[in-house]
Amino acid sequence: MKYQKLLSLTRQAVDTYQMIDEGDHIAVGISGGKDSLTLLCALYGLKRFYPKSFDLTAITVNLGFQNLDLKPIKRMCRTLEIPYKIVDTQIARIIFEERRENNPCSLCAKMRKGALNAAIKELGCNKIAYAHHKDDVIETMLLSLLYEGRFYSFPPKTYLDQMDLTVIRPLFFVDEADVIGFWHKYQLPVAKSPCPADGHTRREYSKQLLRQLNLENPGVKNRMFTAILNAELSDWPDRIIPDRH
Repeated sequence: MKYQKLLSLTRQAVDTYQMIDEGDHIAVGISGGKDSLTLLCALYGLKRFYPKSFDLTAITVNLGFQNLDLKPIKRMCRTLEIPYKIVDTQIARIIFEERRENNPCSLCAKMRKGALNAAIKELGCNKIAYAHHKDDVIETMLLSLLYEGRFYSFPPKTYLDQMDLTVIRPLFFVDEADVIGFWHKYQLPVAKSPCPADGHTRREYSKQLLRQLNLENPGVKNRMFTAILNAELSDWPDRIIPDRH
C-alpha cells in the first residue's frame, strides 16, 4: 500500500466519525508491531495537511520482557520529530512468574491499559489512538458471536467518562493486508513481541477463521464489515459523510 492510500483511508475514518478536533493532543499507543507503527505514520502524514491542528505523542508500555528492543522505534520517532514516552512496568513478571496465569491475556490487557491511561493523563493528552484496523473490527464481531452470543464490535470512537479521555481508531477502514504491504514497502522497524502467549489466543483463532471464510467465500469479509457498519450498534457514534468540496 502506498502512503497516499493510507492517508486517504485514515482521513476517511477521521472525517466520518469526527475523531479529531482543533487543539487535540493525541497519544498514539505503540506496541512495536506493524499496526501501531503504520498508525503513527498515518497520523504524522495527516497532521501535515489536516485543517484542524493537533499534536502527537507516541507511548509504549514496556511489559518488562528482557528481549524487547525499542531503539529502532526511538530513532523513527526522532526522525518524525514526535515525542516518544516509554512506560516501564513489571507486568510480565507479575503475570508469568508471580501469578503464573493460565489465561494471561485478559489481565495483561487490563494492567497495560491502566499503565497507558495513567501516562496519557500525565502527559496532558485528551485522546488516545489505537491501531485497530478493519480485520480487527470483524474478528471482534466473530469473537462476540462465538463466545458471548451477541452481535457486537468496538466503535471507531469512544468517550471514557471516568478518564475524561476519548479513544479513536483512525485505521478503521484499512485492511490488514494493506498494513502488511505498507510495513514491507516502507520497512517499518517492527519490534517482535516477546510474549510467550503471542499467537495462541482466541483472537488468533478468529483471525484464521476469517481468513478461511473469505478464502471459501470471496468478498465475505467486506460484507461482514458492511453489516457491522449498518447494524446501528448502541454505543457507536453517528456516521457523517465527508464533504470536502
